[in-house]
Amino acid sequence: MNQKATQDSKSQNHSYSILVTGATGFIGSKLIASLSSLGYSVKAMSRKNVPDSYLIKYVKADVFDINQLENVMTGIDIAYYLLHSMEGSKEHWKEFVSRERIQAQNFLQAATKSGVKRIIYLGGLVNDSLDLSPHMRSRKEVGEILASGSIPVTELRASLIIGAKGGSYAMLRYLVERLRIMVTPSWVKSLAQPIAVDDVVSYLIGCMEYQETSGRIFEIGGPDKMTYEELMRVYSAYLNKNLFIIQIPFLTTRLSSYWVDLITPVKASLARPLIDSLVHDTVVTDDSLTKIIPMKLKSVRESIDIATKEMQYNTHEIEQKQEKTGFLLNQKLLLFSLVAMAITGTTCYWLDDRNSVYEPVWLLTSIFWYVAIFTSIIFVKNKTRLGYLLAGILSWLTIAFWLLNSFNVIFDSPILSSIPNDIITIRNFISIVIAALAIIASHNTFHNIIDYPYKEKPI
Repeated sequence: MNQKATQDSKSQNHSYSILVTGATGFIGSKLIASLSSLGYSVKAMSRKNVPDSYLIKYVKADVFDINQLENVMTGIDIAYYLLHSMEGSKEHWKEFVSRERIQAQNFLQAATKSGVKRIIYLGGLVNDSLDLSPHMRSRKEVGEILASGSIPVTELRASLIIGAKGGSYAMLRYLVERLRIMVTPSWVKSLAQPIAVDDVVSYLIGCMEYQETSGRIFEIGGPDKMTYEELMRVYSAYLNKNLFIIQIPFLTTRLSSYWVDLITPVKASLARPLIDSLVHDTVVTDDSLTKIIPMKLKSVRESIDIATKEMQYNTHEIEQKQEKTGFLLNQKLLLFSLVAMAITGTTCYWLDDRNSVYEPVWLLTSIFWYVAIFTSIIFVKNKTRLGYLLAGILSWLTIAFWLLNSFNVIFDSPILSSIPNDIITIRNFISIVIAALAIIASHNTFHNIIDYPYKEKPI
């Protein structure tokens, strides 16, 4: 390390002159923990109320409020800009570009007025010669806005970051964990240079400690270059799991984002801009930072292992408590209802005395029905919105069928076939109750699924 720069920085330990924005986010939380472990005192900015801890002073502020920003930046020498606005409802996801622009302008204005000496910004690795996605274009624009003032800005442009809470990595990880056969768009052939989140944090701290990084843009990536398909295969090999990939070139990013939303806990509002940014290669073309801050970068396999173990050992008691009170109850009720539907459905072959149940059309319908139940159970067990959607649709169709099969009870005439015997009629009404429970449970799980894509263990 640059010894003089390090000594100068640590001499300010008790003045809380280092500001980290996005303090509770993926990168911010890691950076704060590393800085405090090295003896730096940090002022951590968040939209939430967070209690202070050793060498970390949390402050609540809204980046869209200039006055709040100026108060937070009073006495700050070095400010880390780790903000983004991609998450939110589907109705507002298109607003993230304008929101990020306003955030950056407000931040620069407040930093200038408060006398901040340096800004360190983590952006995305972009190819300036290409037509960039809204996400990557916004990341580049934020860097340009921050650098447009009088404060020296160090900008790091990173490829895909591998970590337990990383959005892009979580999206790919969950697809591999939940699907053995994967239908993918052409972006899986894009080339990336994944980097471990710990190495990103080391670079962020190094940029603060090495003054020669001030006012410059650096590209960072890990030692391995691979396509997203290869990355998914590396992770599937790590899980000792076979993965079959079928590429469909005409599958759009919008359709991909909806598929990700249904299969993984990553919301479509976040998946859409992330997938848009995967369509181009993101590899380092200028590795000058490695000469200023030399370090042994972790391989993709090492990064995956570290991220997986972190997911396994980190506990999230608050989220788990909320989940047990509602979500898991409906999850178990839905699984029970689907199994009960399958069991009651088999009774027609040994309780029903009508020959029509053995006709080819009814046998074929039954096969499709059981396959749909089996598929729904698999996806529901994996906590996917697709599973809850399939279960809901299947339950509505099932309840409609059994109601029609009991049409004679009220109107004294059958619709689907001849009049069933009394036992089958009773069975129909029991099955209707079971299907109704499945409808209620599937509705609750689909709309109230707890968003914990980065907190649970791999399947």
